[in-house]
Amino acid sequence: MDKSAIFDVIINNIEEIFPQIPREQIRLDGSLVELGANSIDRMEVVTFSMEDLGIKVPLQSLAKIDNLAGLVDLFHKHLHESA
Repeated sequence: MDKSAIFDVIINNIEEIFPQIPREQIRLDGSLVELGANSIDRMEVVTFSMEDLGIKVPLQSLAKIDNLAGLVDLFHKHLHESA
């Protein structure tokens, strides 16, 4: 799976949790915090996205992520390690 497809999975989960956020506001260089997500909302997006992708990422790895591009990169790395 390429990074674009991973980003689509994340976008779909953001839209499910935050239906009021227009899709065009969700950018790779943006963060969930900028979109108004609290810690529980962010965890839901991450957890649902990992479930959809069939991966498990150590939670401590998420602490270093500051935008959606970093999340995509982390998920991409884990997808290819588990393949």
